[in-house]
This record gives sequence, C-alpha cells and structure tokens, in this order.
Amino acid sequence: MTTGSVQRLTLTPPRRGGKVPALGEQRAVTNSRHLTDNAPEASGSFNASEPSLYGTRIIDFTMGWAGPLCTRTLADLGADVIKIEAIQYPDWWRGIDRRPAYVDGQLYEKTLRFCIMNRNKRGITLDLTRPQGLALAKRLLAGADIVVDNYSVDVLPKLGLGYDVLRPLNPRLVMMSMSAFGANSVYRDCRAYGSTLEQGSGLPSVIGHPDEPPVMSHVAFGDAVGGLNGCAAVLVALTHARATGQGQFIDLAQVECMMPFAAPWITVQSIGGMPSKKYGNRHPQFVPHGCFRCAGDDNWIVVAATDEHMWKRLALLIGRRDWSTDALLKSAEARRRIEDVIERAIETWTLTRDAEQAMSALQAAGVAAGVARLPIDLLSDRHLRSRAFFQDLERAFTGLHPQPSMPIREGPDPCAIRTAAPTLGQHNKEILSGLLELSDAEIAQLTSEGIVGTSMLDDEELAKAKNRQPERSTLRPILASRQP
Repeated sequence: MTTGSVQRLTLTPPRRGGKVPALGEQRAVTNSRHLTDNAPEASGSFNASEPSLYGTRIIDFTMGWAGPLCTRTLADLGADVIKIEAIQYPDWWRGIDRRPAYVDGQLYEKTLRFCIMNRNKRGITLDLTRPQGLALAKRLLAGADIVVDNYSVDVLPKLGLGYDVLRPLNPRLVMMSMSAFGANSVYRDCRAYGSTLEQGSGLPSVIGHPDEPPVMSHVAFGDAVGGLNGCAAVLVALTHARATGQGQFIDLAQVECMMPFAAPWITVQSIGGMPSKKYGNRHPQFVPHGCFRCAGDDNWIVVAATDEHMWKRLALLIGRRDWSTDALLKSAEARRRIEDVIERAIETWTLTRDAEQAMSALQAAGVAAGVARLPIDLLSDRHLRSRAFFQDLERAFTGLHPQPSMPIREGPDPCAIRTAAPTLGQHNKEILSGLLELSDAEIAQLTSEGIVGTSMLDDEELAKAKNRQPERSTLRPILASRQP
C-alpha cells in the first residue's frame, strides 16, 4: 500500500510506479553517479551575501497558522512577502473581538501568535470585495512569483481571483490553495482548523492509554504540518517556473498532510487485521519507555532502553544489579511482563534527583534520557542558547520580545529576523506608491473610501460599511487602466 502526494502539484507531480529497493540494490547505481569535469553547471547566478529567495515576490492571502507559517518560512529565506488583510477582516490571529474597547485599544496589535507567524513580511490592507481593492490586488499578482491562500476553496474564485483569472495575467505565477480538504474533495465545503484535521487524520485514536477514549493533543498539528508541506510544494513549483516560465496551481489538502502520522498504524492493521494497541508513554518495542517524576513540583524525565545492553546499564544505574544479570529479562517482551515493577523502580530513583541531574547521569551511563521541558524552560535551554536560537526583536505595541529562529541554516548563524510583523496596513503607502505608483491623492482617496486603512473596524463600523451604498469612485477607471 502506498499513498499519493499530498501537495497535488499540477505540472510537477511525483513519479509513479516506484518501489522500496532491496538492501544494497541501489549501491551500484549510486556509486556510478559521480560528478565529472564535464557535468553541466547550474543555471543562474547566486550571490552568497543575499538570502536564498531574495528577489522572489509572494502575495500572501493567509490567516491563522498554516498559511502564515508557509509564507513566513519563505520570508525568512529572503522572499518579499506582501501580506494582504483588510480593515474589515484582518487576520483572525490578531483576535476576533470587535468590541470597541478591544479595537480602540488596538489590542489586535498585541497578539504574540500573529507577531511570530508574520515577521519578515510587509503588510497592506485591501478591501477585495470592492472593485478598487480587487484591481490593486490583480496588479500586485501580475508582478508576483507566488500567491498562497488558506481560505475555503471558493473564497478567492468568488472574489474574482481564481487561477483561471490570474493565469492570463501572469503565466509564470505559482498559486497554492491550502484548504482543509482540497478543491475536489467531497468535503470541499467543510471548514476546519488544525484540531479538526487532527481528528480526521486518525491520530487521536492511536495515542493515549489503552481502553480509554481517543486523545486530542490540542496543539493543532494540522496547521504546522500543512504549512511546512505547503512551503515545500511552492518551492518545487517555483523551481519549475523559473526553468520553464510556466506557473501552476497547487491544490493542497491540509488533512492529507497529517496522514504520515497515522501511516504506520494503517499499514500494520491492513496487514495484520487487528486494531492498533495504544501504549500511552510506553512503546511497542522498547521496555522500559516512559516519563518519570523527578524531585520538585513539576519536573519530569523521559527514559528509554532501546536494546538489551542499554537495559543492563539502566538496571545497574538504578541499583538493580540482579536485573542486569537476569537472562530472563534480556528481551523487551520478557521485561514487559513486569513493566509496572520496572517503572516503579525507575521512579524511585528519579524522585531523589533533579531532572537535569538525572538526565546527566543516565546519558553518562549510555541510557537514552531527556528532561521533559516546560515551554518556559526553553528560553534558558543550553542547547538553544548555544545555537543563538532566540533572537530579540523590537515591535510597536509589543516591545522587545524573543522570536524563535528558523531551524534551517545556511551557515553557522541562524537566518536573521529582519523585520517585525507588520501592524495593520503598515506598508500601505510604501507598496501603493512604490510598487503600484499611485499618487498621494489617490492613496488618500482609497483611505477615505475604506479600501485601505490602518485601523480595524469594530462591530458598529463594520455594519455601517456593509450597508454602505457602492460609491462612484473616480479611482475605478484610473486603477483599471494602470499597467502592473
């Protein structure tokens, strides 16, 4: 049994008919693939002083976590990402509270999740439901390399920004739709969040303890996994577009990105016919394997014995020499019969030690172990500090705060976080005048008509905007006639 590609690239699909090679089968082929002096050189130029995606422009119609993580990764790699929001409907990770106190206090500028997911981007507001905003969006898209959205499948097409419209404007444009279930699914009209996708992936049914209900992680894995898969997909399509001049449409279903989590259980049950067993913190192959309390209020350590030799070293360390020499306990299955007893003995040992101290002792003895970190602990984690993982960033409304670096590195230092997440409409003038060459008077009129702006509308203002009769704007013919 194999699965299809989750990215669904239309022009660059995966090769079909592959199989898992036998041990050593590919060795002769691999050894024959040596570079020679006559090997073709890579096309294009590369400036090592510039980020990898410098010069790539991305139009970002995303909200929440999945889409913004995709585009933020591209921004971290140097792309010019222009995030499009609206004062009527900003990114919902700014907060969905429209009461006057929330809006007037600009609390929507203080949500840390938004700040982390949208750094290194420029921000503009456009009301896409009105002709002026739509015309400006099309002009931006005509000069872009990539466009990403994670709305429901019909949102951009209904606005007049479907791929059938954009392709004639920009044949090399890569467009990715990151909906929950994909455009051609029987569930295409269903809306979902990361937690919903976790439910649909089968994962909650294989974690947790035996004889207990399915367990949700509440981490919304679907968002993060979908965002990273989306990033990989658009990079493949971008490479193809640069080589051929042909863009393409990518129909990514976020729920399918979750399937690798459940794939081992799917395979095992399809072969053996028996439903998978849940192990909690235990493991189907390794005994012992678990999380054990250490000294203190909320200190824990994860310990695993992955083979017979590690088991013997663990038994000696916790003072059970008899177990280390007992031939009847050599196998994991034999130890499983007394797993409760073994776990109590380990915890008796860990309870007398600080978690860091316990980890050091276990690792020194050659036993797999690691402190179960609390999120706040990571700010002072020795590994992350040694890698300069956190970078301090100043932002209006937020102040100085730590940002996690992108884990991909092209040198000894992390990719620099160049700019903080944009405030609402922060780069309106910069983009409208600089890229689209609008005059100050035109920008002022767009602002007065509510096409662009820098302040979120509260409930009352939004209701008035919805009821407002369409204006006869003098900007319509001007915007329609401008070339991108």
